[in-house]
Amino acid sequence: MRHHQASPAHVIAFRTDSEPRQTRVDDPVIVDAPYEAKSWRCFTDASGRAISGIWEAGPHLERCICDYDEMCHILEGEVRLTDKDGNAQVFGAGESFVVSAGFEGTWENLTRVRKVFFILNP
Repeated sequence: MRHHQASPAHVIAFRTDSEPRQTRVDDPVIVDAPYEAKSWRCFTDASGRAISGIWEAGPHLERCICDYDEMCHILEGEVRLTDKDGNAQVFGAGESFVVSAGFEGTWENLTRVRKVFFILNP
C-alpha cells in the first residue's frame, strides 16, 4: 500500500480521489443525445494555456471543431475519431494520439472511456 506523502516540488500526481468536475453536454448542434462527463484537472500552467488531467464519459458522439492541441492516452474503452472527409480511426486502451488544432469531425465514445489528456490552448 502506498502512503500519500507530499510530492516532490514541481511533480504533480494524477489523482482522482477528489470531487470531479461534472459537465453535461446537451446542445443538439454538438451532440445527437445528451451525455455527462467527469474530469479531474490535475495540472494547469501559470498562463492557463496548458491543462491536463483525467476525463471519463459514457458512449456518445460529439461534433468537434478544435482550436487547440490535445494529447490523449486511453486508459479504458474505445473512441473513434472521424474527420470531415470521412476518414476514421479507432483508439483503445493503452493507445496515445494527438488531435491537433484544425481537426473538424466527430469524436465518438464507442464504450465508456477514461483518458489522460493534455490540452495546449492557443
